[in-house]
Amino acid sequence: MRKTIIIAEAGVNHNGDLEIAKRLIEVAAKAGADYVKFQTFTANELVTQNAMRADYQIKNTNINESQFQMIQRLELKREYHQPLIDYSNLCGIKFLSTAFDINSLEFLDSLGVDLFKIPSGEITNYPYLKTVASYGKKIILSTGMSTLADVDNAISVLMKFGSLREDITILHCTTEYPAPIDEVNLLAMNVLKTSFGVDVGYSDHTMGIIIPISAVSLGASIIEKHFTLDRNMEGPDHKASLEPDELISMVESIRMVEKALGDGIKKVTSSELININIARKSLVANTYIKKGEIFTSQNVSVKRPGSGISPMRYDEIIGRFAIRDFDINELIEV
Repeated sequence: MRKTIIIAEAGVNHNGDLEIAKRLIEVAAKAGADYVKFQTFTANELVTQNAMRADYQIKNTNINESQFQMIQRLELKREYHQPLIDYSNLCGIKFLSTAFDINSLEFLDSLGVDLFKIPSGEITNYPYLKTVASYGKKIILSTGMSTLADVDNAISVLMKFGSLREDITILHCTTEYPAPIDEVNLLAMNVLKTSFGVDVGYSDHTMGIIIPISAVSLGASIIEKHFTLDRNMEGPDHKASLEPDELISMVESIRMVEKALGDGIKKVTSSELININIARKSLVANTYIKKGEIFTSQNVSVKRPGSGISPMRYDEIIGRFAIRDFDINELIEV
């Protein structure tokens, strides 16, 4: 059975608080996610001081501030990382963080992380891509706001500077919070897989859990989904995130879909075997038939159970002589 990697995206929903970050790890682990993911950046490296906030960031926060001020407030402090890695290990879940600048990449590499997630906003950041590739580690590449040409260019840079194609997984993504359902375009996953010959997954920003579950049924090997302790908390991403019970439901549903997908081989299942004779039919006597009488379409019928001669042999049986007497509804024998 194929197992989908589920990344519970804590992102910046820790609000800069170490204890909230630890509680997020606990929630992700309890839900059964494979990874809990944060974001690593410093405001000075990420944005200029006069950069505007996105509409969703303005809408989802009640604070009048610049993007720089907001980002600075949401930094995951460097000294928090190792304690969070240790706590993740204690809780039985893998730690992951997305770096948004080269210094943060180098910091995460120094911590020994073995998987790097490239966010959609960095897909055109040549120096960033070059640095990630130089580590020679597995990469998850998010492709929100991208064309096929953008993805192709990014993969070319990664491979030029050390990445192996088989170490790259592409995530289809719609970069809006929440993402409109009619802009999700899940079938683009198939195009990405065919175009680049790599595993594909889906980073979800829609409300609820239906879309990521659907993505698994279409072949997503990774699902990434934002979650929070409480959607009413202050911050830009909380309102488009799952609450703990919803995260649990999503993980459980994905695991059910994985089982339902099976191996793709059409065969009779163990549970079906006991129902074959009950649900299928056999050739039976439609009238009283005397020994030596010819089987005809008038005196032979098709009825349950399926423990007798298969109706697929109908033409073979019609015209033959009865080997004995048959009562009405008795299974035909030859």
